Amino acid sequence: MKPEIQANKIVILSGSGISVESGIPTFRDANGLWHNYSWEAVASPAGWQAHPEVVLEFYNERRKHAAEAQPNVAHRAIAALESAYEVIVVTQNVDDLHERAGSTNVIHVHGQLNYARGTSEGRKRYRINDAPISMGQLCEDGTQLRPDIVWFGEDVEYMTESRRHLETAAKVLVVGTSLSVFPAASLVKAARSRAEKILVALAMDKLPYGFRFMRGKATSIVPFLCQGWLAGGQNGDPYSDSNTTVS
Repeated sequence: MKPEIQANKIVILSGSGISVESGIPTFRDANGLWHNYSWEAVASPAGWQAHPEVVLEFYNERRKHAAEAQPNVAHRAIAALESAYEVIVVTQNVDDLHERAGSTNVIHVHGQLNYARGTSEGRKRYRINDAPISMGQLCEDGTQLRPDIVWFGEDVEYMTESRRHLETAAKVLVVGTSLSVFPAASLVKAARSRAEKILVALAMDKLPYGFRFMRGKATSIVPFLCQGWLAGGQNGDPYSDSNTTVS
């Protein structure tokens, strides 16, 4: 038996599209970070084993860039929902822009740039904020510190917890993701048929069943959508007709 839907609960599933509007480049677009690096070299256990110094340099630069970026109006609008709703943000992003915007319940399924961890099975984590990680910098168990990032071939984190939140949400907002990175993208399947479900993106190849598509930038649409929810429903949604595509 599925758990009851909580009328006052909103789950946000966010991806790189919301952070790119704060100046953080994506890995996958034409001007993204993969243009200069192969994913095998900087985002896989094999790359780490072969050239850990290259991996550390890559993520040190990403960490610095993310620390210099600022939350945008979409991040802040999502945080403002907490004044009236229980809001859970499940993000594929490794920056902390949601937290710095004021969101207090953020689940990072792909890890976090501002943490490091050891490389033993114990996986002790350390908050490092914007500090670099250097070769020879060790965890207390004696292993080399590495970025606390989920690389290709590693297990995505907090999937069961995230799925449970989606199963009990009355509203689900997917923003800034094309839902092409699995298994995180599969989380949308946990959203209930009776929930209000909206996806905000610039483009979408295949809309998940039951979702309403709102085409555009997160910074253009999300603030108005959140204002509508705070006002008590869809009556405040200026995109309720002409700018939507329904699956």
